[in-house]
Amino acid sequence: MTPPAHRARALAGVGRLADAEKEIRIGLIQSPADPELLTLLAGLLRLQGRREDALEAASAAVAAAPYLSGTHIERAECLMVDPHPGEGPRGARARREWDGGRTEEALEEAEESVRLDPAHPPAYRVLARALALRKDFGTAREAARRALDLDPHSVPDLLTLGEIERYAGNRKAAREAVGAALAEDPGNPDGRWLIALLDAERLRVRSSLRGLRDLAADHPAKLNSAALAWPVRGLLGGLRRGLSAGVPLVAVLAGAARLWPSWEIAARAAAATVALVMIGFGLRVLIPAGLIPWRCLTLLPARVRRAVRAGWVAAVATVALLAWYGVTAHGAPLTCAFGTLAVVIGAGRAESG
Repeated sequence: MTPPAHRARALAGVGRLADAEKEIRIGLIQSPADPELLTLLAGLLRLQGRREDALEAASAAVAAAPYLSGTHIERAECLMVDPHPGEGPRGARARREWDGGRTEEALEEAEESVRLDPAHPPAYRVLARALALRKDFGTAREAARRALDLDPHSVPDLLTLGEIERYAGNRKAAREAVGAALAEDPGNPDGRWLIALLDAERLRVRSSLRGLRDLAADHPAKLNSAALAWPVRGLLGGLRRGLSAGVPLVAVLAGAARLWPSWEIAARAAAATVALVMIGFGLRVLIPAGLIPWRCLTLLPARVRRAVRAGWVAAVATVALLAWYGVTAHGAPLTCAFGTLAVVIGAGRAESG
């Protein structure tokens, strides 16, 4: 390892990524085609969110040393960085276009890294992640386990297996893999983050919030307190999906009741059921969450904060209107419910995009 690379790794290890980048660039002045320095530069740029610059550096590293597995690993990592992390319609469309080409290219780089060094665990790790992006979870799991066969105590490989199992919907296996990683490194922030996500997905709200709160306190640069607002935002997303299905269903049944009056009972029952399910779901999340998520809303950007508040007001109004229709069978509440539902959907798009 060259002196600039050694200094850069030391600086990156304590979170001084910008200073580490400066050291690498100083070294590249003397050795502009050094594959180790170019690979390190690509990794530093990737960690700073500068995806295109990172990809350019990784491509230069591959061109300088196509025979090194590490250069292909880093280029695959850069290709797998999502260039449009937003969840809005435009971000989702751009992500689909990106997935079509860049994921395949990342897979090719990962396969080349394995071919060049079949005994190198990180090569199988990046291959597993590339396969997971293609939703080829079975083969991805095999690649992750191959990495663990080579290095059974590798925390990154255990976490990769945990992520793959989570994406595949195997939460128990995911928790076992992440638990094994945390047994090796109890303070690992990525492992703690995954455990909090798994708790959230199983609606273990208190446990998830406690884990996120501790993680934000220990690693403020990695996770800010705004993440603790997830119960409010996640529940709103669940209400949005439930009401988007429930309100039209009730409307169809109410329309049928105009032709067959006996269907009015079904329409009112459906409205009451949807309202009660939404209320029960909300109480299950909000009661254990307490006030912390609401306080953390103030840490979100103003646009997101306004959208969340508008969405909540409209969602509560929609549930109330459905309950009103279920009790009275008057058509006006159901008509108004479509208006408030439109606000819920619009607020969701504004929040994410």
